[in-house]
Amino acid sequence: MIELFKHLIHLDFEWIVETYGTAVYVVLFLVIFIETGLVVMPFLPGDSLLFTAGIFAASGQLNLFYLLVLLSVAAVLGDNVNYWVGRRIGLSVFNWKIRGKQLVKERYLQQTEAFFEKRGVFAIVMARFVPIVRTFTPFAAGVGKMGYRKFLTFDIIGGVLWITSMTISGYFLGNIPWIRQNNEKVVLIIVFISVLPMLISYLRSKFIKKDA
Repeated sequence: MIELFKHLIHLDFEWIVETYGTAVYVVLFLVIFIETGLVVMPFLPGDSLLFTAGIFAASGQLNLFYLLVLLSVAAVLGDNVNYWVGRRIGLSVFNWKIRGKQLVKERYLQQTEAFFEKRGVFAIVMARFVPIVRTFTPFAAGVGKMGYRKFLTFDIIGGVLWITSMTISGYFLGNIPWIRQNNEKVVLIIVFISVLPMLISYLRSKFIKKDA
C-alpha cells in the first residue's frame, strides 16, 4: 500500500498499469472515493490524476468509457459518505487526534464555509474543481443539514462535470506530442491552476486583516 501510495502521488501510471493490470480501475475508483469521501484525506491528487488517466486512455492503455462511468460513481458515492458523516457526527471530527495532532484541520472547514457563503448551493458544483474544498463541501453541507435531495442533485451534476471535463481534457490533449513528452510539467500546471482560487482567497483574507 505504501508503494502504491508513492506511485499515486507521483502519478506514475506506467507502474500502476503494469502492476495492477485491469485492477487499475479499482485503484482509481478508490482514490477518487477516498479523496471525496474522507475528510482526513483531502490531499490526494484528484485533478491531476484524472487528467493523467485521460492521457493514458488516449494511448489505449485505459478505457475512456470505464473511467468516466466508474469515477463519476466514485465521486458521487464519496461525497454522499462525507455528507452523512457531517450530518451524523458533525463538528466532533475536529476532536479526532493522532499523537496529539488534530486529524482534521478546522481552517479547511472555515474556508469551505466562506466558499458556500459566496456561491450558495452552486458551491457544491464549483467546489469539485477546488482541491481540499471539494472534500470539505459535502461535509459542510451535512453539518449544516442541507436538504439531502437538493444536495444530491447538485452533487451528481458537479461530480459528472468534474470527472468528465478533467478526464476528457487529458484524453484529447494527450494526443499532443509536447504534452505527452512533458506530462509532469503539465500536471504541475494543473495543480497550480486548481489551488489558485484558494491561494487568492487566502491572500485576500490576509490583506483584509491588515487593512482592518
